[in-house]
Amino acid sequence: MVTILGMVAVTIVVLASGSILLFMVITGAPPVPSKSSEIADVVDILRSTHLPQNPQIFELGCGFGGLAVALARAFPTARVTGIELSILPWFVARLRACRLPNLTVLRQDFHTSELEQADAVTCYLMMAPMVALANTLDKKLRPGTRVAALTFWFRGRKPTDVRRGPGVRGEVALYRWPGRTSSVTEP
Repeated sequence: MVTILGMVAVTIVVLASGSILLFMVITGAPPVPSKSSEIADVVDILRSTHLPQNPQIFELGCGFGGLAVALARAFPTARVTGIELSILPWFVARLRACRLPNLTVLRQDFHTSELEQADAVTCYLMMAPMVALANTLDKKLRPGTRVAALTFWFRGRKPTDVRRGPGVRGEVALYRWPGRTSSVTEP
């Protein structure tokens, strides 16, 4: 009996790890949880922009849902949508969202998502996917939409605000989309 349970446990771990690795190859970004201090910076930088009364906020590549949950709690009148393609992180994010009526977590590719009504967008990806994401946002966002990028900045775009906290952690850059410029100093 113990051997069967052990084999089942190992099988579950291998399948979960394999799923995460597969989607990391597909998307170019692993699900990396944000630190609480980084989440606080994203919330703070979005608060400083004076979002409209009932904003629509999208968390692109929401992973296990930590930032999406924090956004839903920090902005209780907002409609927060977390978007994640990888199955296991999406499932965990959905479970975390169950008790938050203003948070929806979708399993889909954010490049094909309807982002046109976004008042704010957040993302914590890797450097390589940021180029394709910038192209997607150029096509889908209204001018002036707030975009908060954690750790990995958009090349050729100038942030309007930056949060650089103490210690080893990601910086948050805020853009008013499209935020184009010819010279940007990146971290």
